[in-house]
Amino acid sequence: MYLTIKETAEYLSLEESYIESLIQQKKIRAVFDGEVFLINKEQFQTHLKQMEKYKELAEEILNEPIPEDKDIRDED
Repeated sequence: MYLTIKETAEYLSLEESYIESLIQQKKIRAVFDGEVFLINKEQFQTHLKQMEKYKELAEEILNEPIPEDKDIRDED
């Protein structure tokens, strides 16, 4: 499925100008059909999957209880 720059910006929650600059830097593959750039949506799937894994890992780390410090002694 191909998206326009505007649709890609909405899909990735980014600014249109940023998407345009990524196309110019050749970081996003796009095809110019004579009127608009068309961007294949599938090229973002790997990136989005990795971001989801990182979010899950961060949540797991943040929810992990803090271990007690062995060096602290109760002196009561």
